[in-house]
Amino acid sequence: MLPGDRRVGRTWTLPRRLYIGEAGRAEIDLAVPGRDIAVAAILDLRGEVGEADEFFGRTTDGRGQLATVIRPLRRGRVRAEALWLRWRGPLGLIERSVRQEVGEDIDVVPNIRGIHDEALYFFANETLHGLKSRNIHGEGSEYDRLADFQTGMDNRFIDWKRSARHRKLLAKEFRQERNNHVVFGLDTGHLMLEPIDGTPRLDHAIRAALTLAWVSLRWGDVAGGCGFDAAFRGYVEPGRGMPYFNQLQRFFAGLDYHTEETNYTLGLTELTSRLKRRTLVFLFTDFVDSISAELLLESLGLMARRHLVVFVTMRDPLLVGRAEAWPGTFVRAAEAVVADDFLRDRRVVLERINRSGVNVLETTAGNVTPDLVNRYLLIKQRGLL
Repeated sequence: MLPGDRRVGRTWTLPRRLYIGEAGRAEIDLAVPGRDIAVAAILDLRGEVGEADEFFGRTTDGRGQLATVIRPLRRGRVRAEALWLRWRGPLGLIERSVRQEVGEDIDVVPNIRGIHDEALYFFANETLHGLKSRNIHGEGSEYDRLADFQTGMDNRFIDWKRSARHRKLLAKEFRQERNNHVVFGLDTGHLMLEPIDGTPRLDHAIRAALTLAWVSLRWGDVAGGCGFDAAFRGYVEPGRGMPYFNQLQRFFAGLDYHTEETNYTLGLTELTSRLKRRTLVFLFTDFVDSISAELLLESLGLMARRHLVVFVTMRDPLLVGRAEAWPGTFVRAAEAVVADDFLRDRRVVLERINRSGVNVLETTAGNVTPDLVNRYLLIKQRGLL
């Protein structure tokens, strides 16, 4: 009474690609003529992926469907080697296990879905040029027009000659300049492999960089990027126009994970040599303590002499949690003291970086994208470039 292997038809549907931070869905359709059976299945996966869950289902009128999720841990490729099926006879006395070869590869790519929606959020209230046909008037450096002087305007912007000619106070209005160069430097070393909320720091950085790249290109700036660790891993020349976003996307998706310690002197020197004009550089990296950050401080100081550098780093939720945990036991108290020492050293390093002329953006992994875009808008509004 137990259906044989050939009597149990099965077809599977795997996702074409997986996105970091999201689970993909795999489905299996079963067909057992004349029988209703309970079936358990599991996918044999190879690659950087979470442990596959066994999933269950039951055929009704000879047909049924099973579904499971695939949780990628890193970018790259996941291979579905085989599908294991197990079903029992109607009396529950015996069961049969079958291995079905699959042999399909699934690409794991940066999670870029929703980037356009996130980026357009910053245009929603006419905050940027491009969505609406208007310019941003503020503390930019490009002259735009004359306007009636209003209470609260800076007296330095009064045009005295034209005011005398028209017999009323007129002030110069400026618009935020365009065609600025924006470059994203991504550390691909071992510190950026640490997962936060199940996703490596590097992938959080890539998503934030792509979102800001979309915004800056839409604004009219020129965007590029590079990757480095113990070696310089690649560089994409700054380009303009929304079609250039696809090239940036391919470049960032190709940045691999590396376990070597980052050589800041090599990476930042190589990047500086490729920048031909003053550039807004967003550097995504991290450090462990004040000793390991000495070379980073020196390299950042040299770069900040010619360029505007924003140092972007993400807080470690585990370290913060240990420092703020209630010290109910001796072990927890000791952990809190050690964690607080690490956080104090971190604050000292960040303060030194800030004093060297580098903008510091320390945020959480969940807020890195909006905080990054807001910092970019603040720099544009103040005309710091």
